[in-house]
Amino acid sequence: MTPGGGSGPMKDCEYSQISTHSSSSPMESPHKKKKTAPRRKWEVFPGRNKFFCNGRIMMARQTGVFYLTLVLILVTSGLFFAFDCPYLSEKITPAIPAIGGILFFFVMGTLLRTSFSDPGVLPRATPDEAADLERQIDIANGSSSGGYRPPPRTKEVIINGQTVKLKYCFTCKIFRPPRASHCSLCDNCVERFDHHCPWVGNCVGKRNYRFFYMFILSLSFLTVFIFAFVITHVILRSQQTGFLNALKDSPASVLEAVVCFFSVWSIVGLSGFHTYLISSNQTTNEDIKGSWSNKRGKENYNPYSYGNIFTNCCAALCGPLSPSLIDRRGFIQPDTPQLAGPSNGITMYGATQSQSNMAAATPLLQSEPSITSEELPLPGKTSLSGPCATLTLGQPTPPSSMPNLTSDTGLTDMIPLKEEHEGHQFLTPEEAPSPPGMLPSGSPITHSHTMHVLSLASQDSLHEDSVRGLVKLSSV
Repeated sequence: MTPGGGSGPMKDCEYSQISTHSSSSPMESPHKKKKTAPRRKWEVFPGRNKFFCNGRIMMARQTGVFYLTLVLILVTSGLFFAFDCPYLSEKITPAIPAIGGILFFFVMGTLLRTSFSDPGVLPRATPDEAADLERQIDIANGSSSGGYRPPPRTKEVIINGQTVKLKYCFTCKIFRPPRASHCSLCDNCVERFDHHCPWVGNCVGKRNYRFFYMFILSLSFLTVFIFAFVITHVILRSQQTGFLNALKDSPASVLEAVVCFFSVWSIVGLSGFHTYLISSNQTTNEDIKGSWSNKRGKENYNPYSYGNIFTNCCAALCGPLSPSLIDRRGFIQPDTPQLAGPSNGITMYGATQSQSNMAAATPLLQSEPSITSEELPLPGKTSLSGPCATLTLGQPTPPSSMPNLTSDTGLTDMIPLKEEHEGHQFLTPEEAPSPPGMLPSGSPITHSHTMHVLSLASQDSLHEDSVRGLVKLSSV
């Protein structure tokens, strides 16, 4: 092979330049994480609801009757504006279609506002909040020493001198506020729950009740308005061409009159009923159950009534609109690790399953003061700055014949025996209680875990007597 030759083995052996812009090596690919778009809360909402327009529209799942409501209003109003209004505006006044248009748009606006909004859904408790609430109830009932016990169903509060019971919702894991109830169709607890209305396709509660009332009230006016002027149209035509010819000339008017006639009674009756409820500051749910009486002298008087019809109406229709509590368009925050609270050496036998799992997954000594090498000599160390040796629970290291500070020294050499010091009581790893599911027998644990197995009451005496033992060893 010649040094400067262009042929030979060196011709075939060429160096290729490594591109820095190429794809990552196989060693780096496992460390790369795909960036996923943040999800919104409505995508994982636990209730039985449907969302549209990226969570801006919230409805119940059963919306078939709602579409029927839309069709009836749109078809009846459309036929009225197409076939009756031209004749009426020419014969009577152009104000008729103008007033009808205002009523129509007001009805549609309040209907969509009622159907597409949050009725006042209460957020469900997180697993940690539910476990903490149940633990507090168990402690208040004196049942923390036993196993899991379901919380009581009621809690009493006093509102304006009247005792009101708050019921516990086992689905949402919360105590429902006063006047709240759980809707079985939407599977949500709704604040100031009135009823679930299939005609609007949503629950009626605190945040959309005023719009629901304005919808049925304006729909009553629109229905009466259309029915009255349809009859007027038929009468005017029958005076010119006869009744039968008038029906033949305007068949759409006949259809409008039939629809309005059969619907006006229920709509007007519903409007009157809710007017009574607003004037007495009650809900449909409370009125059906007979929860309150309108008379102040009785024992079950209504604590929410202001005692004045005008004030009750203003409170229901003109009060401030409370914000939504579920934040359905907010982004889901990534889970952050949470440290367990101070255990203080107490076994959590009365805690719930989620609390026990959290405690088992969290190091038990994270929230306790760390023990330095200057406070207590550690077994299995060649020097005070060396690492701790592992110790198997249930198999303590046997004591050596000559106590020293070599690497063969066991844990029992550092702790004075019961025969030598009768005045002090210590707990060996076999005697220390171990909470179930937290420190299984036979598993290797470090020195920090071994020190935690000893009860809290014996740790102070252990430190003091260990120092005394060191003094005796140094004197020997």
